[in-house]
Amino acid sequence: MSGPAGKVARVIVEHLSLVDFRNYATAELALHRGPNVLVGRNGQGKTNLAEAIVFLATLGSHRVSSDAPMVRDGFDAAIVRARLAHGQRKVLIEVQINRQGSNKARINGAPGRTADLPRYAHVVLFAPEDLQIVRGDPSARRRFADQLLVQRTPRMSAVLGDYDRVLRQRTALLKSARARGIKAEALSTLDVWDDKLIALGSEIIDARSRLAADLQPGLAEAYSAIAGADHAPRMHWAQSIRGSDPEEGDALRSPRPAPDAAPRRSEPPGRGAPAQGPDQEAELGSTADLFRTALAAKRSAELERGLTLVGPHRDDLVLRVRDLPVKGYASHGESWSIALALRLASAELLRAESPAGDPVLILDDVFAELDAERRRRLAGITAGYEQVLVTAAVEEDIPEVLHRHVVRISAGTITDEREDPSPVVEPARGESVSSRSARSTTPGERVVRATPGEGVSSRSARSTTSGAEPSDSTTPGVEPSGSTIPGAEGADDRS
Repeated sequence: MSGPAGKVARVIVEHLSLVDFRNYATAELALHRGPNVLVGRNGQGKTNLAEAIVFLATLGSHRVSSDAPMVRDGFDAAIVRARLAHGQRKVLIEVQINRQGSNKARINGAPGRTADLPRYAHVVLFAPEDLQIVRGDPSARRRFADQLLVQRTPRMSAVLGDYDRVLRQRTALLKSARARGIKAEALSTLDVWDDKLIALGSEIIDARSRLAADLQPGLAEAYSAIAGADHAPRMHWAQSIRGSDPEEGDALRSPRPAPDAAPRRSEPPGRGAPAQGPDQEAELGSTADLFRTALAAKRSAELERGLTLVGPHRDDLVLRVRDLPVKGYASHGESWSIALALRLASAELLRAESPAGDPVLILDDVFAELDAERRRRLAGITAGYEQVLVTAAVEEDIPEVLHRHVVRISAGTITDEREDPSPVVEPARGESVSSRSARSTTPGERVVRATPGEGVSSRSARSTTSGAEPSDSTTPGVEPSGSTIPGAEGADDRS
C-alpha cells in the first residue's frame, strides 16, 4: 500500500494550540514529520489533543455527536488552532467552537467559512471506538461515511447540515399533524418539505454510494494486509428508498447490489463525481424518483408515527466477510481487522486523490486493543505515511517503528522530549476567548502547558516560564491571508 509517485512536499500539522478545549485551559503542541508519540495515563488528555486535530479536518468528533461537550466546563467557546506546513509554506487555520450558535473560522488570521477548513488538511483517525463502526448501530457507520465524505468533498458538510435541518422541520410537521389529527390530503405543506428532503437526500445517497464503490478495492487490500488472509470483505448500502429499513433491523436481510450498482446523479464532474457518459444519462434522477415513490408509500405510516421513515438518515453501510454480515457473525479479530481496514482504505483514498498528499494518521490508543501480530502489521503500514500521531497509556504497546518523538502527558503538564527546544510562550492570564484566539505560537517548544480540568489535581506539577512575552498575532512563516496550499486551491471548482 504505497502513495502516488511524484509528491514530495506533503501537508503536515506543524503546531496545535488549544484554548478552553475539553480539559485544557491552554495547550501548545509542536509536531514533527514522521511518528509523534503522546504517552500518559488514561484521563490526562491525550485523546483530547487527537480529537482537536480531527475536528479541524472533519468538523466533527469521533466521541460525541454535538459540539458542546468539547467546550471546557464553565466557558462559552473553545479555540482550536493549527499551523500547517507544506514544504516552506505555512497556513494557520482556526475554529472557534461555540457552546451555542454557529462556529466561526479564521484562515491566516482572516475570517473564513467553517466549511472550508477540511480543504486544508486531511486526517484519518484510528481509535478504540472504531469497533462500533463494525458492531454498533447504523448511526456509527453513517457517521464514519459522512466524515469521510466531508474530507473528500468539503461542500458535503453544508449538504449534510441542510439535510438535517430539513429533516427536523419535516419531522416536527409530522408530529404536529399527528397530534392535531390532520389527514395526509389536508397537509399540503408537507409536499414542500418533501421536495427539499429529496433534493438534499438524493445527493447524500449518491455520494455515499460512490464512496463505498471507491473504498472497496482498498478495503480488500488493507484487510488482507492486516488479517494475513483474504476473507473477501465487501460493503454495500442498505437504503430505505429501496425498501430496506435498517433502523428497524432489516439491513442484514436486504439484497446485495452488484459491485457496479452505485447510482449516479446529474452532478458536475469533479472530485468524487465521475463525468456522466451516454450510458449513465438514463440513470439521472433515478435516486430522486425512488425517494419520492418511497415517501409516498410511507406517508400514512409517517403520519401515524410522527417520523420521517425514508431517507439517508435511516440507511446502513452493511459490511461482510466470508459472505456473512460482520455484525453478529465475525469474530473479535475479524471485527478489528475490518475496522482497521476501513480506516486504511480511507487513508489510501485520500492519499490518492489529494494534491496535498498523505493524510495525517492518528492512532489513538489502538495498539492496546490489538494482538501482537496485528500491532506489527498495522505499524508497518502506517509508518510509511508523512505524519503519524500515536497515543498510548503504556509506552511498551507502541511498536518500535513508530516509537519516535515522544511527548509525555502527566497531571496537566505536557513534556516534550525532542531536541532543539525553545521556550514556550505562556498565554497571559485573564485573556478573553476572542483575544486569545488571535495569539500565535512559537515553533519548537519543549514544555507545552495545559491547565487540567476536573479530576486532575496536581496543578503544582506545572512548570512555568518566567519573562515570557505575548507573541504577535502573525506567526513567522505563515503566508498572508488568502494564500492556499495544494488541496485548497481551486476548491470551489472541485467541490
